[in-house]
Amino acid sequence: MANNLQELLDEHGNTVELLRNSRLGTYIYPVVPAEFSNWRREQKAWRETAVLYDQTHHMVNFFLSGPDALKLLSDTGVNSFANFPVNTAKQFVPTASNGGVIGDGILFREAENDYVYVGRAPGANWLQFHAETGGYNVEFTYDDRSPSRPYGQAVTRKYYRFQIQGPRAWDIIEKLAGGTVEKVRFFHMGEMTIAGERVHTLRHGMAGAPGLEIWGPYEQHGKIRDAVLEAGAEFGIEPCGSRAYSSNTLESGWIPSPLPAIYSSEAERAYREWLPVTSYEAINAVAGSFVSDDIEDYYLNPWELGYGSFVKFDHDFIGRDALEKLDPEQQRKKVTLAWNDEDLAKILTSVIDREGPGYQFFDLPNANYGSSNFDAVIDADDNTIGLSLFTGVTANEKRGLSLATVHRDVPEGAEVRVVWGEPDGGSGKTTVEPHEQLAVRAIVSPVPYAETARGEYQGGWRTTGKL
Repeated sequence: MANNLQELLDEHGNTVELLRNSRLGTYIYPVVPAEFSNWRREQKAWRETAVLYDQTHHMVNFFLSGPDALKLLSDTGVNSFANFPVNTAKQFVPTASNGGVIGDGILFREAENDYVYVGRAPGANWLQFHAETGGYNVEFTYDDRSPSRPYGQAVTRKYYRFQIQGPRAWDIIEKLAGGTVEKVRFFHMGEMTIAGERVHTLRHGMAGAPGLEIWGPYEQHGKIRDAVLEAGAEFGIEPCGSRAYSSNTLESGWIPSPLPAIYSSEAERAYREWLPVTSYEAINAVAGSFVSDDIEDYYLNPWELGYGSFVKFDHDFIGRDALEKLDPEQQRKKVTLAWNDEDLAKILTSVIDREGPGYQFFDLPNANYGSSNFDAVIDADDNTIGLSLFTGVTANEKRGLSLATVHRDVPEGAEVRVVWGEPDGGSGKTTVEPHEQLAVRAIVSPVPYAETARGEYQGGWRTTGKL
């Protein structure tokens, strides 16, 4: 019986087959109710009024401190750390030795030697491994995400974490503060008082308009949430449920959950031997129409995910040699694909098709049915020209969208096709039933897709990425 990821891969023999048939299913956003009103109303709130996102439960907090903390981060991140003052944050992107992205998350610098990484498990696991094995003088704490299915058991975290976003967000923030609040620079941190409690703040823009992320001790979760909703009532604030939450990225353009590029390179063998068989990397479910026998065909480099401007060769880091060999102008580019209404309607109505197997179920508003999703994007001659990586529907745009990475010479406005559904009737995932594939017409479109996001994001944290 396998004791770690490497033994599991050796035992199974075919990494792609193992991950494509994982029984994990789709990625779950735990604890937060699926809907408070309905997902359409909650989506519209982040565009028209304001929304309260509850990010308390679905991400890992990795606390890192000590004299070598910054060196560890610099050694593992493509980002430059030449300018990273206390009380600022940046999107942190680590890569494997092959140049493939491990994941990404937000890195907060809370004090001279104190940092917090907030994101999905792969980035936190990678940091913990190197903190343990790299000879760094650091201390760390891994505050795991809440269980996907707590079954009524008590759930606690170190922090609550909320975001107040939308065009009326600043009205709410100033009402909570009892006066004018300076709009500090994007990704800069501060403090304010809410309901008599001091809370930490980060200037953010997840929904395209200026907003604020706030956090503090988990015991204050209910008190702070109630205060925000009470203050925001007159401005139309809506609490956002877990069903709508992830779909905001269709409008903002961030591609979540790339497959960690750690399954093949010999340089990552020690990491695979360190990862348990219960780790995210071992049970991650790969979904979609793109199928290759080579797991490396699923790896994505920073340029393909829109992180190319983060890559700075002013320091040594894992993956630097591989990335220096790449020509950025030859890499795929991040785009939004606007799905054809008629083709999407065929998929949505196939659930009541009583004649045939129908198409792979398209859930609303987030249609992804694995943890890492890869649908083939093809041209008129059926050549694969890219990968569609995150799919769903937005009530604001009233259309189906997917975030994709395509060959750089594919122009905006071109019609391509996204192959929806898996070959040969589908894999063994719990989210898949027998189905047929459908090539969905789609128009290559800007990213972010939402005009408000394109016009109002500061510093391009999901576009130009100048952090």
